[in-house]
Amino acid sequence: MMDLEAQFNNLSVQVFRKFARFEYALKAAGFHYGEGDAKPNWERYACSIGSTLEKPDTKELQEAIPYILKHPPKKQVIKNDVIDWDEVKPDHRSQTDLILLYVRRVRNNLFHGGKFDGHQLERVRDYDLLRHSLTILKACLAASDPVRKAYYG
Repeated sequence: MMDLEAQFNNLSVQVFRKFARFEYALKAAGFHYGEGDAKPNWERYACSIGSTLEKPDTKELQEAIPYILKHPPKKQVIKNDVIDWDEVKPDHRSQTDLILLYVRRVRNNLFHGGKFDGHQLERVRDYDLLRHSLTILKACLAASDPVRKAYYG
């Protein structure tokens, strides 16, 4: 059986791959800000799939959503010239928007090195956040035909 660190690394790669492709699919499906920088419009996408995350229909999603809401990822900040973590709740328009903001924060923490700082005290929590974020992304992908087609097309 793989140790937790190997499982975490494996799951990290899955999250990176799924997230990168998902953001491309959002833009390709029209969930972007229009002319200029090609940035996905997560807020508009959240509005389009609202009930998917507010009324979870699978056991995995029923587990993932309460977990991420009760144990939200912290935001990496600088305090007194030192990297630290803050429990700030982001501005949001709906529960779905908040959940997707937290999923993006999980990705940001992973991508920007926040989870490779040598501190393994919260590795189980980090693993659970990654696992549940992946579950949420999969459910979001299933909830939108245009995004799903762009993702697999």
